Order: sequence, then structure tokens, then C-alpha cells
Amino acid sequence: MRTTKTEVPESAWFKSSYSGGNETECVEAAFIGDGAAIRDSKQPKQGQFRVRATAWSDFVSSVRKGALK
Repeated sequence: MRTTKTEVPESAWFKSSYSGGNETECVEAAFIGDGAAIRDSKQPKQGQFRVRATAWSDFVSSVRKGALK
């Protein structure tokens, strides 16, 4: 299987509303073709990971329910 790394434009990234306000827990996400890309906003050049849309949806749902404390 061939994988390609599509560049995500800087304008596509947004900070999670669930990130801490003390500047130690800053997560950014960007919606991409079939899912989402996630990175550390303090170190954006250090890489990112990508998940499918269903995994992102399940994750966000769990956070909203408080299931990941």
C-alpha cells in the first residue's frame, strides 16, 4: 500500500477548545480529506498524526462525555 503525506495548510489548523489554558496542553487539529490531523501547537514542526473520520468522531464524543479523564 502506498501512502502519501499531503501538506496541511497553516490556515487549516485550529486549537482545541478542550486544551488547557495554562499553555501546557495545547492540541491543534485540522480536517483533512478522510479524517483529521493532530499536532502539538507548541511544537508544530515536530510532526503530526492522522486519524480517520470515524476515529476522530469517536474521540471527540468520548471527550465531550468526560470518558477520558
